[in-house]
Amino acid sequence: MDEKQLPSYHGHRTRLRAKFRETGLDSFLDHEALELLLTYAIPRKDTKPAAWALLKRFGSLSGVLDAKPEEIREIPGIGTEAAYFLSFSRALIRRYFLDELKQRAVIANPEDAVNYCRASLEGEKCEIFEVIHLNARNTVIACERVAEGTIDRAAISPRKVVENALARRAAAMIFVHNHPSGNPSPSAEDIEITRELREAAAVLGIKVYDHIIIGKGGYFSFKARGLLKTDEAVS
Repeated sequence: MDEKQLPSYHGHRTRLRAKFRETGLDSFLDHEALELLLTYAIPRKDTKPAAWALLKRFGSLSGVLDAKPEEIREIPGIGTEAAYFLSFSRALIRRYFLDELKQRAVIANPEDAVNYCRASLEGEKCEIFEVIHLNARNTVIACERVAEGTIDRAAISPRKVVENALARRAAAMIFVHNHPSGNPSPSAEDIEITRELREAAAVLGIKVYDHIIIGKGGYFSFKARGLLKTDEAVS
């Protein structure tokens, strides 16, 4: 096709990709970054209107990537493939950060635990409860997802949690879960679950260092707030 016959968006795609090659993503505004991302999922179409519509609907770039595919598909100009491509992009980002953290993760304080799990928990629409297993040197052995949905005493089995810790030869555990509402303050149920889990672990000599609740932009540490008192816990 002659360059004069090329659609107007063709030059815009070329300029966006050239800009990224030359300056990286730091020089991009959010809508430009989203436009560029969509060019790899939406061929032969101007991606600017869809990018702006996504940002208007979900409020931010992170809001777009956190959205479910079925929500993204409601936006004009976004088909099934593009919706799942955006969802995959978010999942890949999480996998990257989790993989990087697992290779060097030593949990020395609550912030380390938050950083370890934030990539997988922040932005989730439902509550998720995870257990970080540690060896005697506070190095991460594994991170196990125990429950998803409504986190209550029926969803979490202290016996199962402890059995899994024993199977991994863990010396200690840290519990982490999210509050999709954004407020990380513990509920009465959170406090009771923590007590039951700690008592079950103590019977077999497994330490519980902390229970951390992740909210939007913040977290609550049971240990730091004096709700999980143990001389051997991470300080």
